[in-house]
Amino acid sequence: MKCSLIITTYNRPEALELVLLSVERQTVLPEEVIIADDGSDNRTQAIINNFQSNKILNIQHSWQEDKGFRAAKSRNKAISISTQEYIVLIDGDMVLHTHFIEDHLKHVQKGFLIQGKRSLLTKTRTSSAIKNQTTLFSFFDNGLQNHKNSLYSNLLSRLFASKKTHLKGIKTCNMSFFRSDCIAVNGFNENFEGWGREDSEFVVRLFNYGVLRKTLRFQAIQYHLFHHENSRGRLHDNDAILQYSIANQLNWCDDGINKHLKG
Repeated sequence: MKCSLIITTYNRPEALELVLLSVERQTVLPEEVIIADDGSDNRTQAIINNFQSNKILNIQHSWQEDKGFRAAKSRNKAISISTQEYIVLIDGDMVLHTHFIEDHLKHVQKGFLIQGKRSLLTKTRTSSAIKNQTTLFSFFDNGLQNHKNSLYSNLLSRLFASKKTHLKGIKTCNMSFFRSDCIAVNGFNENFEGWGREDSEFVVRLFNYGVLRKTLRFQAIQYHLFHHENSRGRLHDNDAILQYSIANQLNWCDDGINKHLKG
C-alpha cells in the first residue's frame, strides 16, 4: 500500500519546515506529499522549494487565494490532484513519530477510516523544537502534555485499538482513508468556512456511506506544536451544518470535491 500525504498549512513556515523534516525521517516515505495551502505568502513557498530541491520527498504545492479559513476547500483541492489510492491527512503543525506513515499503512482496512492521537507540546518546548529543528520526542520529555498519547507500544496498540462509529475525538490532523471513499461522499463540504466541524461532518457522511472508524492508540503518534486558538466566530453556523447532516443521515454534500476532479 502506498499513500498520498496531505498537509494543511497557512502562514506558519517555521512549523511546516519542522513537519517536513519529520516526514523525511519516516521509516516508510509517502509516495507523494501535497501541501494544502490556504493562502500562505512567499515564505511558505520558499520552504517548499528547499524541500523539493532535496529530492527526498515528492512534494506538490496546492495553493488557493487567502479568503479566510477555508480548510475544507483546501483539502479537497489537494486530494483531487493526489495519485495514490490511500490518503493520510495531517496539519502543518504536527511533527510525526518516525513510524507514523508506516503505522497508518499497516492498519489499512477496506471499509474503515483511521483516526490517530496527538501529544501536545508546550509553548516553551515548541519554541525550542523549532529553534533546534527537533523532530524526536520522548514520553519522558517535560515539554509534553497528555503524555499517554506519546507512548509508543505495539503491544498496547493491539490491546487498545477500537472499531466504532462515534464522532468524539475526530480530527483531520491525524486521519487516513481510501481516496475512493472520500470521493464517494463528495469530499469535504465547502460550505464550511471558519474553524470547526468540517472534519466531523465529513466523517458523518462516511459513516452514513458505510465506512467505520478504527482508532489507533500508542501508534501513529504525532506531536502538536503549540499555537494560539483559531477564531470560533463561525462555529455556530458550522455546528448547524453538522447537525443537519446528522439529522438527515446524509452521505453526500453538494459543494464538495467533485468540482475539482478532472475527467
